[in-house]
Amino acid sequence: MGDDPPRERADAARNREKILAAAERLYAERGADRVTMDDIARAAGVGRGTLYRRYPDRAAIAVALLDTHERAVQELLLGGPPPLGPGAAPGDRLCAFYGAMVDLLDRHVHLALGVEVGRSRFQTGAYGFWRAHVRALVVAADGPDPDAAVDLLLAPLAPDVFHHQRVVLGLGADRIKAALAVLANAVLGGA
Repeated sequence: MGDDPPRERADAARNREKILAAAERLYAERGADRVTMDDIARAAGVGRGTLYRRYPDRAAIAVALLDTHERAVQELLLGGPPPLGPGAAPGDRLCAFYGAMVDLLDRHVHLALGVEVGRSRFQTGAYGFWRAHVRALVVAADGPDPDAAVDLLLAPLAPDVFHHQRVVLGLGADRIKAALAVLANAVLGGA
């Protein structure tokens, strides 16, 4: 009994959902860097105090939104069907991981750009999870220096790199996935 976390009040849960829905819509329409906390509060129909009590800044909101989407990929990595989930060769799993991440970024790069830029990218819990996963694949494949290779293998998934390729250069998601598959197969082997 005493170890259970406190339950969220129904009104607080509704406000959280309204805030996240409004922020996701605004971030998608304008980009996270062009949305203010006041914009979010207005769009959600909540007071500034309600907003700031739960989220100290725009980045905290972007983290909450992105976390939901990243957890879905994490669950598939841990227990989904191969090749994304366990049971496939390391190179094939890395290729599937790249594909899943391109899909995630294609839908939510506006959130990732609000959270995972510069050094802050390396401090997110998701990056730690992705890093552990890719490092384990490098080790399982008896690949080159796992500690040096892991961040290099994750670098193409940086939100600013993806945004540059997708928006500035106009590359399709399929082309990016194909290039990443070549990288995965070159480093870890695979199909």
